[in-house]
Amino acid sequence: MKQLLQSFNNASVKRLLFFCVMFAVKYMAAQQKPVYTQYILNNYIINPAITGIENYTDVKISYRNQWTGIDGAPVTTYLSIQGPVGKKDYRTSATSYDVPGENPRGRQYMESYTAAEPHHGLGGIIVSDKTGYLNRWGGYVTYAYHKGITARTTLSAGFMAGITAVSLDASKIQWGSLNVNDPAIGYNSGEISKIKPEIGAGLWLYSAEYFVGVSVLNIVPAKANFVKDNKYGGDFVPHFFTTAGYKFLLNEDISLLPSVMVQFINPYPTQVYINAKLQYQDKVWIGSGYRFGDLLGGFTAMAGLNVSNTFNVGYSYDVSTSKLVNYSRNTHEIIIGFLLGNKYGDTCPRNVW
Repeated sequence: MKQLLQSFNNASVKRLLFFCVMFAVKYMAAQQKPVYTQYILNNYIINPAITGIENYTDVKISYRNQWTGIDGAPVTTYLSIQGPVGKKDYRTSATSYDVPGENPRGRQYMESYTAAEPHHGLGGIIVSDKTGYLNRWGGYVTYAYHKGITARTTLSAGFMAGITAVSLDASKIQWGSLNVNDPAIGYNSGEISKIKPEIGAGLWLYSAEYFVGVSVLNIVPAKANFVKDNKYGGDFVPHFFTTAGYKFLLNEDISLLPSVMVQFINPYPTQVYINAKLQYQDKVWIGSGYRFGDLLGGFTAMAGLNVSNTFNVGYSYDVSTSKLVNYSRNTHEIIIGFLLGNKYGDTCPRNVW
């Protein structure tokens, strides 16, 4: 590695190399899952137990441009779709439908909330995550079963299965004066890829006021070596997530939802993400948060809008405070959502946020 660094004299190339080395460690040694700032808008991406939680089919499209201004910076995109199967929600209470002049997610709604009838959920996720000459993509299907355990509380259990592929395009590496036959990435100047199966599982406990979830992705560890010699490369390791949030009604029109996500990936330190989301009725919201960590720590500002009962959008902006602040710059993330088959006219999620 020292020889590699010495062969680069250009400052911008050194910066890119440092960046790629740090994220090569991330991908090949431990953390394979992308970072999501707006996890609160789509916890489904990290917990399959949410599959089918609402009364409609929920479609989310997300684009995340991390550390803008740096060539080869991480770019993450995903498409998720999930919906209920056999769910019955008769909406028979007086506050089931919007009442003019009242908040559809206000005090009367909270008081009349009831757990849904037992039902199933099906969904799917496609993810693409690119960092420099490293590319990762995955395709997964999910299933969940939801069952009320009290009059107002529901517990769901979900599973995920699919494939994950990691590829390295050696032709994009600027080798300088070094030998391109570096054994750490294989004796090849083209693209090298590895595909592995992936399994995940989760639990989600929810009511009108709160949610608590636990999940694990990458349940089955696997090697991620690009060469036969196990000396090089690393492992896909399990990722553990715990999430929780509680909704407070500040008045009839405004609610506050603080939430937290704890992520553990051995052998790295535990990462903690905290957020607070302030929402006006079921129309607009703003939020802020902080991610604790030496490499990925920083502040976040968020805002979103629910457009009628078919479309919503959320945007976040991250400012790094980590040890990589001179390299990491800023991060943008946008999520666009579509509510398909929304026969009850919900304008915002009923059970998630």
